[in-house]
Amino acid sequence: MAETPHLYLIDGSGYIFRAYHALPPMTRPDGTPVGAVFGFSNMLFKLIQDLADGEKPSHLAVIFDAARKTFRSEIYPEYKAHRPPAPEDLVPQFSIIRDAVKAFGVPAIEMEGYEADDIIATYAKQAADKGFKVTIVSSDKDLMQLVNEQVTMFDSMKNKRIDYTGVVEKFGVGPDRVVDVQSLCGDSVDNVPGVPGIGIKTAAQLITEYGDLDTLLERAGEIKQPKRRETLLENADKARMSRELVRLVNDAPVPFGLDDLTVREPEPGPLLAFIDEQSFRSLKVKVQHHYAGFLDDSPTVDPVSEAVTVEKATYSCITEMADLEAWIVRIMAAGQVTVDTETTSLDVMQADLVGISLSIVPGEACYIPVGHTGDGDGMFAERPHQLDKAEVLKRLKPVLEDPSILKIGQNLKYDISIFARQGIDVAPIDDTMLMSYALESGLHGHGMDELSGLHLDHTPISFKDVAGTGKSQVTFDKVTLEKATDYAAEDADITGRLWRILKPRLASEQVMGVYERLERPLVPVLSAMEREGIRVDVPALKSLSNEFAASIQKLDEEIQKLAGRPFNVQSPKQLGEILFEDMGLKGGKKSSKTGAWGTGADVLEALAAEGHTLPEKVLEYRQFAKLKSTYTDSLVNDVNPETGRIHTSYHLASTTTGRLSSNDPNLQNIPIRSEEGRKIRRAFIAEKGCKLLSADYSQIELRILAHIADIPALKKAFADGIDIHAMTASEVFGTPIEGMDPMVRRQAKAINFGIIYGISAFGLARQLGIERSDAQKYIEAYFERFPGIRAYMDNTIAAAKESGYVTTLFGRKCHIAALRDKNPMHRAFGERAAINAPIQGTAADVIRRAMIRMPQALVDAGLTDVKMLLQVHDELVFEAPEARVDAAIPVIRTVMEGAAAPAIELSVPLDVDVGSGDNWEEAH
Repeated sequence: MAETPHLYLIDGSGYIFRAYHALPPMTRPDGTPVGAVFGFSNMLFKLIQDLADGEKPSHLAVIFDAARKTFRSEIYPEYKAHRPPAPEDLVPQFSIIRDAVKAFGVPAIEMEGYEADDIIATYAKQAADKGFKVTIVSSDKDLMQLVNEQVTMFDSMKNKRIDYTGVVEKFGVGPDRVVDVQSLCGDSVDNVPGVPGIGIKTAAQLITEYGDLDTLLERAGEIKQPKRRETLLENADKARMSRELVRLVNDAPVPFGLDDLTVREPEPGPLLAFIDEQSFRSLKVKVQHHYAGFLDDSPTVDPVSEAVTVEKATYSCITEMADLEAWIVRIMAAGQVTVDTETTSLDVMQADLVGISLSIVPGEACYIPVGHTGDGDGMFAERPHQLDKAEVLKRLKPVLEDPSILKIGQNLKYDISIFARQGIDVAPIDDTMLMSYALESGLHGHGMDELSGLHLDHTPISFKDVAGTGKSQVTFDKVTLEKATDYAAEDADITGRLWRILKPRLASEQVMGVYERLERPLVPVLSAMEREGIRVDVPALKSLSNEFAASIQKLDEEIQKLAGRPFNVQSPKQLGEILFEDMGLKGGKKSSKTGAWGTGADVLEALAAEGHTLPEKVLEYRQFAKLKSTYTDSLVNDVNPETGRIHTSYHLASTTTGRLSSNDPNLQNIPIRSEEGRKIRRAFIAEKGCKLLSADYSQIELRILAHIADIPALKKAFADGIDIHAMTASEVFGTPIEGMDPMVRRQAKAINFGIIYGISAFGLARQLGIERSDAQKYIEAYFERFPGIRAYMDNTIAAAKESGYVTTLFGRKCHIAALRDKNPMHRAFGERAAINAPIQGTAADVIRRAMIRMPQALVDAGLTDVKMLLQVHDELVFEAPEARVDAAIPVIRTVMEGAAAPAIELSVPLDVDVGSGDNWEEAH
């Protein structure tokens, strides 16, 4: 009897993101990021090995997502809209990963307009219809609707098979009713709306009781609970639309037949060439061993030679004062120490210190527990023996504050903030994260795990390995001392090793000045700013949230009236019917797959530009809804209960250009151009008896462009204090400055700022609401009048393509990996980034220098009670006693306007506007 054929379908997209987040990034010798490629290749090869050792499939394929936009986006434009774009260093790896799959002799399948799940569903049905067994290698809950007697799922990370019982455990219903449950409960990750207030458990109960979604919605009026009945009746269309989003297509026109998926051994030549091209030495050894010498023509590599051996025996747990004193003596003799802290939280303002790890030489480190509680779920019965925290800090304080002893760390801003809350001012410091950032910004991440994998080929112990995951995860104070020592001491050891590799490179690769002038000295400045925080008016935020809710309700009523009949404004399907069927507006497009009208922002903006009121009101409705959910509601939850202030966290090494970013909350993105956005800023207030001061660079990026591109007309306009946008309009359009039409100035402003970001004629036309041909003429006229800008752009792109990076005026290297991408769209993005990075990066460097100099300048002026609170792009926000405002303003302006000198002498002046007020908006 012939063996039953068995098809394995691997969810490639899921594999990619697991590989990217689970394993350290790394780069090839040519600078191309390949960390996710390495992780993916190892995961795929491990699966091939496991299958060879166990149940061997007869057919195998890896399925990928071709693009984010699919037919579901036409049904509901907001579908997956909240998902962030792929990390910058992951984008160029997508095509290489597909090459990896092909190198292993496995079909790599993707289709435009369809998600990977649809392709998997199609092949699963085809195979099952022909009597195959099917295994879907994924843990994606959306694929659970496919499970049946012939089709199961396999989570390779947990080595767990998911069958009918597993689906019931997850959804409370069988696979045939998973779609109905998902239609009700929705999916916040994919932005599937579902029915508000209904979760998986309730949805399962309802579907079990009524049989299916259609029956439930038809009989919703019979439900006894008033709120649930009302919710279901009001959101029936939303549930039906959600069903169209979550239900997988199982008849997609797939490009290969099942016979094309037959398992084949890889070709030695292409596989060897791929592995060598990526420099995956350890993978090469594994492949050679698995295939028993079919690559015997290549030299073997000892896999151990790649790895860093970390001997845990050299890690000690310090629980006696004599041992701590011995370490202190050694630190003082060495003149340097690597230090790391372990705490109960990532929120530096609420974290409790649990322990401190130290290292002096590679391979040796210690952990000093001071805050382990011993009361976590039986991990140990009582508080473990450890030194008194106050006494440990008393002994370490002289060492940590000694100016002759260098303190080394990874992302030291966090650690020095923890110590600062304990009354210890840690200095001087060296930060391996910032060394890596100065050396290779834009090439990879700069976290310790990433750097360890890249430079040491060692994967450190992960936090989840010692603290658990999910609901069973504990805070670090409840981790056993043995596990805590291994984890924490290793961090200090690895950081010390990285320091010895990275520090010498700063000078040899000519970025020592960037590190010393722009990176290292900013750490204590940002630490102090974060700990200061800024006060917010919570009642005002809540009132504003109510105001926005009222506006949303009012707009809803206006929209219903304009529509002439009631409908759900949040339903794209119903909105499309109102606009293009009931009202007969022109310009609508139906999805070829679903037949639904498109109602995305671009469609509504085009209709509003034609003078139609209803789409304009819908855009307003959506804007208010976003402001409410993203800002007024969430900011209230970010207030620290002890200080009554918001304490954002700044990231020094997260952008390619040197710009700072912030989170928890992200204050960089609070809108300022709309009146509603300005109202949000009004909720950021000064302490009683104080004022907020806002100091903002005026058009700094345009000034830097004028300097870098050497544009005499622009430089003269800035020097003379002329309105730069009016001057540009006069030069490009031949319009006199006096009596200029504001619309003409607006067009020139859009060109001025758009040029910095490599704007296209299409982008400018859309922004100004003009014809694309007119926009192209404007851009051509601009370049004709300012030929130096075109020359700058062309020269910058050419140099960047040759070296792989651009530099700011201060010497910061901004690597642009996309310039070497095979995809022309990605390369075009890289070219725009290359044009912008020297300008934006120099502006970021200028404000970094201003921030570094500001604290001492305020001290020298006797203004120690004036505090710098926030940095938002080109703006600094301060808090000052009312009596000190007049004295602070000239000091702040002088520091900021002179921040570039003496490192560089700009040929245009920097101009800073400084205002004050009781709140942020008033000050700005």
